[in-house]
Amino acid sequence: MTDNSREWIRLWPNDAPWAQGTGDEDIPAIMAYPVNEDGRGAVIVCPGGGYSGRAEHEGEPIALWLNSIGIPAFVLRYRVAPYRYPCALTDVQRAVRYIRHHAGELGINAGKIGVLGFSAGGHLTASIGTHYDSGNPEAVDPIDRQSCRPDAIVPCYPVITLKPPFYHGGSAMNLLGENPDPDLLESLCLENQVTPDTPPTFIWHTADDAAVPVENALLLASALRKNNVPFDLHVYETGRHGLGLAEEDPHVATWTTVCGLWLKRQQF
Repeated sequence: MTDNSREWIRLWPNDAPWAQGTGDEDIPAIMAYPVNEDGRGAVIVCPGGGYSGRAEHEGEPIALWLNSIGIPAFVLRYRVAPYRYPCALTDVQRAVRYIRHHAGELGINAGKIGVLGFSAGGHLTASIGTHYDSGNPEAVDPIDRQSCRPDAIVPCYPVITLKPPFYHGGSAMNLLGENPDPDLLESLCLENQVTPDTPPTFIWHTADDAAVPVENALLLASALRKNNVPFDLHVYETGRHGLGLAEEDPHVATWTTVCGLWLKRQQF
């Protein structure tokens, strides 16, 4: 359950781009989980849910784990179906810009903003790791002048490709609809979008994931290697999809320890 003392912070003061209504699901927002030490890097958490929802166990519990290792966190409420591309990507880009712009008052190192996400949220995480810009210096909104490039990404059992045979059909359908434009589809098959400028990446998956095949993680890792991007890849022998912190499985649960050490190495 969400801590009732926390409040959602709207990412746009007025309606978000392409807003279809005024309910919570139309309002992209972040919930802050601060720590008591200034100057730390921060991580934005993107829960999974096939681009049709956002799993609670991949939100606040992850933010509290990050807090436990001294890292401020923000859970992102990004838009899901019936919203389609580019809404969710625009939301996470805005979240990075927003936190970077407000880093001083938030006590956060603006040069260390990471994104961590699960499943479809892992696709969103890898999307911002491959689709970002340095901001628009002419923008009226000062937030839009900020870069949205993350300094590290952590895709967890992520959707990476949107094409058979290894794709997750539901995520692809909810994100792009039926018969998407081939160029757009290709641009969101993220194994083909990695460049040498893609941020350092930590990936974990389970080898027998029945919903999102482990090949998604392997495709991403291979692309990172080809582009000489630093990465950690951890594939566990067995475990169902959607484990989150994986507290039910002592072996897979070690991902948080290893990821925490990796984030420390990235100076978060």
